[in-house]
Amino acid sequence: MSQRLSMASLTAAAASTAGATTSRLLAPAGLSLSSSAAASSSSSSSSLNCLRSATSGAHLFLRQRGSVLMNLSKRRFSAKCYASDPAQLLSAREDIRELLRTKFCHPIMVRLGWHDAGTYDKNIEEWPKRGGANGSLRFDAELKHGANAGLVNALKLLQPIKDKYSGVTYADLFQLASATAIEEAGGPKIPMKYGRVDVTGPEQCPEEGRLPDAGPPSPAQHLRDVFYRMGLNDKEIVALSGGHTLGRARPERSGWGKPVTKYTKDGPGTPGGQSWTVQWLKFDNSYFKDVKERNDEDLLVLPTDAVLFEDPSFKEYAEKYAEDQEAFFRDYAEAHAKLSNLGAKFDPPEGFSLDTAPPRPAPEKFVAAKYSSGQRELSDAMKQKIRAEYEALGGSPDKPLPTNYFLNIMIVIAVLAVLTYLTGSY
Repeated sequence: MSQRLSMASLTAAAASTAGATTSRLLAPAGLSLSSSAAASSSSSSSSLNCLRSATSGAHLFLRQRGSVLMNLSKRRFSAKCYASDPAQLLSAREDIRELLRTKFCHPIMVRLGWHDAGTYDKNIEEWPKRGGANGSLRFDAELKHGANAGLVNALKLLQPIKDKYSGVTYADLFQLASATAIEEAGGPKIPMKYGRVDVTGPEQCPEEGRLPDAGPPSPAQHLRDVFYRMGLNDKEIVALSGGHTLGRARPERSGWGKPVTKYTKDGPGTPGGQSWTVQWLKFDNSYFKDVKERNDEDLLVLPTDAVLFEDPSFKEYAEKYAEDQEAFFRDYAEAHAKLSNLGAKFDPPEGFSLDTAPPRPAPEKFVAAKYSSGQRELSDAMKQKIRAEYEALGGSPDKPLPTNYFLNIMIVIAVLAVLTYLTGSY
């Protein structure tokens, strides 16, 4: 009498626990690793780390007494893959928070995100020629631009996190670090989205000259030329200028500021430089108050800062922010989020949020009887359920199941039952 027995998940578990580590139910077949060295132009691959394909499963069919037909169907299926892995981004955010707490590097992280995004040109449609938040700042070709002096230090701080989370793109990591630094310094929550795709090589870096200068001949016109090219307006220019409430200017990098002041001589971090505010690691509206008053020679005021209270359109917003920190925080959060998206190519196209993404549903409990398919090919849903059961037992797509003696005994019993049926010894 012919009988059929479907044991897809049990067969996979037996292969793993018996020590056949090369036989896996789901084996990764395409991992794309990102470039490894932050300042090396030779490392250029984008970080798109996900399972591209896998073997689909195994059917065990017993067609007649005394004969066994094993059909291992190895068909490929596509898995949804984003530019960055959301779970890895969440973990990377925690590592960035710890980095900020220990290294006090909030200002340079904000600057890193701004400078990667700030090369965007709204008049160029083609990606990545249009510039923007695409991770190109990791390459020497762009790092050596005059406006980026010192940013190699930010890359060195972030590189261990990038190495740890290969499923996160540089473009997302830079913007994640920038927004997290604002929030950890006491600033507003930035409504960020993620999924930015990385450029792949230094030849895709924008030309030098797209970022603003600190002391141009006509500061107001210069700010408008640069930020209007990005698609930003006067309110956003002033709000983003308020980011100078964090950090210091160092003459050896920018040509501006004093070598050291009473506010910077003891750090934290490397001592030196000249800050715009007294508490230069606290995000608040003191920048606008201090620039307006200009009564402390140890606080920095650049030509592009002073013009905020001289140009009639800029002054309207600068005066408002000096009086109303809540309004500043609201407008800054919107402007920062807009800046961080400029020029980016997202996968998925709409991007995704780390704070509003619904939790992943728990996999349905595996019941082998549901997957008894006889001669039929396993459906995609069936493959996913088998995979979920495999992972629930302790396995994963890139490692075999750990040894489990109870499971071994159950497998032996199942195998003996099959052999008994085949030999006729009931």
